[in-house]
Amino acid sequence: MSEPRSDLATHRVENQPPPRVSDYWASDAPLRQALAAQGGASAPVQAFAGRLAAPEMQASAEAARHHPPELRVFDAGGRRLDEVVFDPGYHALMRAGAEAGYAAISHDGTAGGHVAHAAMVYLLSQVEPGVCCPLTMSHAAIPALGAAPELAEAWIPKLAARAYDPAVRPLAGKRAATLGMAMTEKQGGSDVRANTTRAEPDGDAGGGAWRLTGHKWFCSAPMSDGFLTLAQAEGGLTCFLVPRWLEEGRNTIRLMRLKDKLGNRANASAEIEYDGARAWRVGEEGQGVRAIIRMVHETRLDTAMAPAGLMRAALVHAVHWARHRCAFQRRLIDQPLMRAVLADIALEVEGALALGLRVARAFGGGTEADAGFARIGVALAKYLNNKRAPCMIYEAMEAIGGSGYVEETPMPMLYREAPLNSIWEGSGNVICLDAARTLARDEAASGALEAELDAARGGDAVFDAALEAFRARWPGPPPEAEARAFAERAAQLLTAAVLMDSAPDVAGAYVAARLAGEHGLTAGTARGLDTAPVLERVLPG
Repeated sequence: MSEPRSDLATHRVENQPPPRVSDYWASDAPLRQALAAQGGASAPVQAFAGRLAAPEMQASAEAARHHPPELRVFDAGGRRLDEVVFDPGYHALMRAGAEAGYAAISHDGTAGGHVAHAAMVYLLSQVEPGVCCPLTMSHAAIPALGAAPELAEAWIPKLAARAYDPAVRPLAGKRAATLGMAMTEKQGGSDVRANTTRAEPDGDAGGGAWRLTGHKWFCSAPMSDGFLTLAQAEGGLTCFLVPRWLEEGRNTIRLMRLKDKLGNRANASAEIEYDGARAWRVGEEGQGVRAIIRMVHETRLDTAMAPAGLMRAALVHAVHWARHRCAFQRRLIDQPLMRAVLADIALEVEGALALGLRVARAFGGGTEADAGFARIGVALAKYLNNKRAPCMIYEAMEAIGGSGYVEETPMPMLYREAPLNSIWEGSGNVICLDAARTLARDEAASGALEAELDAARGGDAVFDAALEAFRARWPGPPPEAEARAFAERAAQLLTAAVLMDSAPDVAGAYVAARLAGEHGLTAGTARGLDTAPVLERVLPG
């Protein structure tokens, strides 16, 4: 009888990269540069980056992904629970984000707070994007509650607390709170004016309470302590705050089911029903869209930033692989075609990050020009960054090969996540039409965009020619059928202008690759791209 052969004879691990040590600050020169250029508060961002890189945070992200939330409708005795149970890893990430100031830093007087918040969105999206949703909505609800001073007095201190309290109890007994959103109904989708949920004054409760009855097809983060929602009152569509718990017990918000989604698995999304749920009005009756749009405006910034983080995570993984993997007697990173692909992805990351933080700066500005730029800039950034993310993440996955298709790597998660931020808070067509309407009706927005583009003139002949051609084709807002083409080109020009101001090392490469008209449909087809300075910025060493 022969002896079994040593495993070393059949299972040698060769030509595989070593485990990559996560580092979200020192290795990310574009983030540090863009943060400085836009006046962002760097210390809290650096601290958050360090916390996310800790092994226990990485393990928490894995656990939150692989053990998705579970709906508990009833207890053992048949009493309604309507609760969602999460893996401890989810709570650990929520705590990290809340304590870092993800929801608070834009509103607590921190200089450069909006830019720092946007950078935190970028960072957390690289680790576990599903946790971003409840933190983002809590951040975005704060300005929306300005339309309801009594509610703001009770809720804002808990939403802006740098703490996390997942306990299921009334607001008064909590150290901190989160606030979600429930607008979408089956028959309406983006057309919220078609909503049928009814709102009736609750004469028995007093204190301006209402009762809501209806079904919401999507409720983001149903574990939140309350929700901003829309319902039809006698005076028309109105915004309400619906707490999950009342002082006397559970509010009648019924969790019908959790959505079985393509991605964003760590985050619970639900269908809910209001069965006479008690609520309080936010803003004037009949002015629901005006009231809730302040929350939507803030969340759109986060949906513009998240794809930059998703693309960065995919790019870093692909570059690490290419540096340590050999094929045909050469490292992948030394092969010209692979370098062209990776550099093209890197340009998209640079542009998305720079544009997102520039728009965030406008959100935190106090002038009419800042507000105008924020209105048009967030639409353009959201559209372009999200349309580029799926194809760039796929290219990074393909650069890795079969290993990139395996769940042991982050690539499948990133790929599943890529379409979501384009769908959230207005899909591509909605955003492009919003951008066209904004430019047609909003002189502050159109003037701010023109000023930003004009400020970059004279710095690059290719940019100047592209801007002239853009203005010749669309001397005013575009026809509806051309809204996508207009938004795409306007966003690319704006990205180039921001890079020329904040990242001159790569601005010329971006201008040549995106505005010269010699770029193909796939990554790696930009003509004459100098890959060295672009790739040197991806990871040090």
